[in-house]
Amino acid sequence: MNIVLIEPLGVSEAVLTSFSGALKEKGHQFKASPARITETDKLVEFAKDANILMLANQPLPGTVIKSCPNLQMLSVAFTGVDHVDLEACKEKGVVVCNAAGYSTASVAELAIGLIISVLRKIPTGDTATRASGTKSGLGTELAGKTVGVIGAGAIGGSVARICQAFGCKVLIWSRSEKKDLVAAGCTWKANVEEVLQESDVVSLHIPGGAATKGFINAARLKLMKKNAILINTARGSVVDTADLAAALNEGTIAGAGLDVFDVEPPLPADCPLLKTPNTVVTPHVAFATTEALERRAEIVFANITQFLADTPQNVVLGK
Repeated sequence: MNIVLIEPLGVSEAVLTSFSGALKEKGHQFKASPARITETDKLVEFAKDANILMLANQPLPGTVIKSCPNLQMLSVAFTGVDHVDLEACKEKGVVVCNAAGYSTASVAELAIGLIISVLRKIPTGDTATRASGTKSGLGTELAGKTVGVIGAGAIGGSVARICQAFGCKVLIWSRSEKKDLVAAGCTWKANVEEVLQESDVVSLHIPGGAATKGFINAARLKLMKKNAILINTARGSVVDTADLAAALNEGTIAGAGLDVFDVEPPLPADCPLLKTPNTVVTPHVAFATTEALERRAEIVFANITQFLADTPQNVVLGK
């Protein structure tokens, strides 16, 4: 099998060699691009002979997929696969596997970091201190607050448990009741509007896609408390950017912590969320820890091993 990695996985050469070496020992060929290939024609040339393609979050258009006549599988080093033309994969019968679960701890930790940064105004304090200034206004404690977790999968569940350790009351909303979280003391709500109305902090952990596009819009933001904050480490598309910017500028809600946006960073200078008050932003780094990226590499190579053994795992499309 020709196995082609079209972008770096963010791990050391030693880690990459250890995983790829196991495949080479079994007679497979492996090549990796040292940098992301952005030009479609160059990407086609690099990938055209692949039986298996590996990628992280680089957009993979149907043009490339259709230009690989022997392509059988994609091993995606990411949880979401909305950057891949799945229709083209379906047409060619290509199996698509992801790296679900690799970043649960890292994303949950950043969500908590954003909550505390917004509540305690850490970036503002850092800027003031470096400018020989001092505090301006008071922060807010997380302890004792009501935290609403929208989307109670692995990451949302982890955020819920960490917030409980801070002494928070946790409300959860998901498509089905999470009995383990309820047993742990969380309160499941069948109505997302109730979560928005009752929470001091709302943390989003729902998938992207057409069904959730603009899930948090002007109407739902108006349900939130004026002193509440919104945290998004899920997908940028689940929040209407213009509506959130307006809510922050008009004082409809008190603040926001955002790691994802409706476009992938670097953000354009005119992005309205760069100018809103009490807003902490990070450039889509929730997943990006040394530990998470090494777990991710292990998973995507294991996906290939399992596929070759005709027992595919982490399948999102295909067998």
